[in-house]
Amino acid sequence: MTTDHQQLIVGIGAGARELATEDMILNIGPQHPSTHGVLRLRITLDGERIQTAEPIVGYMHRGAEKLFEVRDFRQIIVLANRHDWLSAFANELGVVLAVERMLGMEVPERAVWARTLLAELNRVLNHLMFLGSYPIEMGAITPIFYAFREREEIQRVMEEISGGRMHYMFNRVGGLKEDLPAGWLGRTRHAVSDVRSRMGDIRNLIAGNEIFHARTRGVGVLSREQILQYGVSGPIARAAGVDFDLRRDEPYLAYGELTVPVVTRKEGDCLARFECLLDQVYVSLDLADACLDRLERLPQGPINQRLPKILKVPEGHTYAWTENPLGINGYYLVSRGEKTPWRLKLRSASYNNIQVLAEILPGNLVADMIAILGSMFFVVGDIDK
Repeated sequence: MTTDHQQLIVGIGAGARELATEDMILNIGPQHPSTHGVLRLRITLDGERIQTAEPIVGYMHRGAEKLFEVRDFRQIIVLANRHDWLSAFANELGVVLAVERMLGMEVPERAVWARTLLAELNRVLNHLMFLGSYPIEMGAITPIFYAFREREEIQRVMEEISGGRMHYMFNRVGGLKEDLPAGWLGRTRHAVSDVRSRMGDIRNLIAGNEIFHARTRGVGVLSREQILQYGVSGPIARAAGVDFDLRRDEPYLAYGELTVPVVTRKEGDCLARFECLLDQVYVSLDLADACLDRLERLPQGPINQRLPKILKVPEGHTYAWTENPLGINGYYLVSRGEKTPWRLKLRSASYNNIQVLAEILPGNLVADMIAILGSMFFVVGDIDK
């Protein structure tokens, strides 16, 4: 090789090292990224790798908290069950618990156990939706058909008791709308048994799938410190070793009389979050069976309290929180003794959970973004309220 050729090669190598590059800003959404709703992600890319990520929320905001202030305590329920459309019964529950606490009201025992049962059935419905839809985001179509088959079993009994398939409107201040239909407990027990017996189909489709594991193991790792800093809760937090569940640690409804196993993992990655969700379905089915056993032993009696025509809540304030399917929901109620709340502040689980994307997305490849995003198990309406 001649000296001229050597100098040319050296010059090209130096030029390549000094080549100026520019980060690319990419907007993901706001048209349904990963099918969870109208969320927008503003990410900065260096080649295929994410440098920064900013979740931009608010596209579905409808001012629910201000709407609460001009409606009486009965009317609020119809609004409160809509922000997380997969957890409608649980959303209603937080509002009525806060109002009942302000009133110092004791709910009939039959209503307490029925609420606990319905809350766990609603949790199963929520989790099955994500167990079916998350593999689709990874390219696996089949699991959603199995998940929806099981959802339909539970939906059938939920629809029978409330008349609704999504927004149940079955909670009332002081109890439930009406008593359980004749034979409903038996039909519910049969549905719970069928779902439990077939959950193995969903597990078997994914547990041994090498592609699914390759796309999720070690991806999107969330640390315990990040969870505590951002207030992340629910199965996402428990998948990173945060052993906290309000049903066990600060019981409400009938959970104080039940044994609530808390499913945790240590890895904090996408796979751990999915496995936590899957195992929690079994826990909820077991809790539903325990509630059914108790309801069958309880004597017939009232399912709600009689209320005045105009319900006014005494002046004061309270905070009620519940372990919703997606995490902790909080309800801060302030009353001035009128028939409408002066303030009802909603702390929704998805709002905190999604903020941590700014921490876990940087450093990952664009190809892994949807895998991480889907594993956060959020509903955009729950973020935006």
